[in-house]
Amino acid sequence: MTDHALCSTVLSAPKIAIIGGGLTGLLTATLLERASNQSSSSSNTPQITIFEKSRSVGRLATRYRSDSKTDKNWQWSFGAQFFTAKTTDFQQFITPWLDTGLLQPWCAEVVELTPASDNGQPPNVQSKEQWDVVHARYISTPKMTSWGRELAAALNHTTIVFKTRVAPLTQYLHRQNPQQSQNQTFNQNSKQTELFDETGASLGWFDWVICTAPNGQAVELMADSGFAQQDKVTKPQMQACYTLMLGWDDVQKLPETLKGQLTPQWDVAYLNSAILDRIFIEHQKSTRDELLPSVTIHARNDWSEAHVDDDMESVEEQLLQAAKQALNWNEDSAPSQTDCHRWRYAATVVNKDTEELGILIDATKQWIVSGDWCAKGNIESCYRMAQQTVKAIMQTQ
Repeated sequence: MTDHALCSTVLSAPKIAIIGGGLTGLLTATLLERASNQSSSSSNTPQITIFEKSRSVGRLATRYRSDSKTDKNWQWSFGAQFFTAKTTDFQQFITPWLDTGLLQPWCAEVVELTPASDNGQPPNVQSKEQWDVVHARYISTPKMTSWGRELAAALNHTTIVFKTRVAPLTQYLHRQNPQQSQNQTFNQNSKQTELFDETGASLGWFDWVICTAPNGQAVELMADSGFAQQDKVTKPQMQACYTLMLGWDDVQKLPETLKGQLTPQWDVAYLNSAILDRIFIEHQKSTRDELLPSVTIHARNDWSEAHVDDDMESVEEQLLQAAKQALNWNEDSAPSQTDCHRWRYAATVVNKDTEELGILIDATKQWIVSGDWCAKGNIESCYRMAQQTVKAIMQTQ
């Protein structure tokens, strides 16, 4: 269903709670608002509240540090590095931000990199491909967080409540005096749900509750709720990902593997490694030329999952050792900045036999479980699941 088709459907004025301010939550709120804008009655405008446990929105995470001497930044896109738009609907949706330049295609030079061997053989770098605008990989500028923040800023009928962790939903109970309820409650007569935060404080009553949290968190939120499709929430297999962030004080201090003088010039490297998956050179991206040298490295998902509960210092030490073999730095070219982040639920395991779940609906309670993990685990999946969610709500109005 296209945006236009969604917007042509009349939406009444439900109170809607969205758990999670990632891209799925933001895109769901955006499409809900667009649908209501086609109604001639202001009473049809939905009252949407997004509850986000962190301090910011969007999955396109950015981390940076400032250098006190130069006042310049190191900057790392330590979540998703880019996204694709393969469907016509999503291509049309992102067009306004492509027109403004906030979203841009990333025409990266890609190589295949075999790290240095233990016997002293240097890294081997071979050209692989160049990403183009035909099958574009898109980035957000000047930071990967910029698009999520732009989506949030454009919402007119949505309230975003930060630093709020919604408590797990419990088996619904109908209460004569719901104001005295101390547990998550579903009012069977009115099909309304009362949400609470982790301290037990009421967050209000809602006609629809949409959970867009990552799979592992969705399992916890819905575990004792009596959700009609609870068995499917636990079905997808998720894997972790560790991200290593490296920074140098000056381009001249970069190891030769990054300078491109002894190897092909490159922006992205696919690694032949048991630990590392890809390397991304941040300061060579469009609009990033003022950055200090910054490199983001994603570990392999299978390795990350096997070490997901390990001590972070131990993990960072192993990642740094693997990165040193890949980039071949010495004492003079070692990074001055290092950081490590763990994504516990980073990737949905997808293969040719994997059946796409789509959103999960409990029509009786008017609860929906959604998220990129309900599809292929990428950012375009966030949009497609938002489409499905809005369509499901429209059909009940």
